[in-house]
Amino acid sequence: MQYVVIIEETEGGGYSAYVPDLPVCFTVGDTLDEVKTNIKSAIELYLEEARETGMVLPMPKTISTLIEVQAA
Repeated sequence: MQYVVIIEETEGGGYSAYVPDLPVCFTVGDTLDEVKTNIKSAIELYLEEARETGMVLPMPKTISTLIEVQAA
């Protein structure tokens, strides 16, 4: 399964990440690699807990694309 992950650079340095299709999955990291590792762990933990409790696993719905626009 693949989920769209949004990663944003924070003002104080470092990064934050969240998964639009899994509202409780979010994390931070000092580096891009760290935040990617952390969000993967958060997703895996969420899905594991969902399976253990019999919760229906949310199917990925969010679509991501890049749109190019002319800068002013």
